[in-house]
Amino acid sequence: MTGFLFELSFFLAAPVWLLMIFAPGWRGTERLAASPLTVVPILAVYLALALPVLPELWAAVSSPDLDTFRELTALANGAGAIWAQVIAWDLLLGQWMYREARRLGLSPLLMGPLLILTILLSPFGLLIFLVLRATRRPRPVRGAA
Repeated sequence: MTGFLFELSFFLAAPVWLLMIFAPGWRGTERLAASPLTVVPILAVYLALALPVLPELWAAVSSPDLDTFRELTALANGAGAIWAQVIAWDLLLGQWMYREARRLGLSPLLMGPLLILTILLSPFGLLIFLVLRATRRPRPVRGAA
């Protein structure tokens, strides 16, 4: 069951990522990316994985040290819970990047690969995006004087 939940966490996020990458201009994508509720199913998976290892999880987060964290990740449910948490936060980060890119008028041809990089290695994707964001100004609102 743990293996199934581990994989499920990514598959729950994948449709949102695919829409942001391949259908960035679709109105439905914009509405979906604006909602933080996209992570709720992933957080349900997180809870299913985290609850059985709650004492170990609590020990790892309440008094963090590398050995305690290593013990948590050695447990299948511990590693799975952390994975689901990463998937949820990466999705929220990707949604923010998508919305900011739209606001700034960044090309979907630029953002598609950057979102893929963010799925795989979110710190790298975020750093590159932050550099791009710092160099751009918001596009003017149409009809404004």
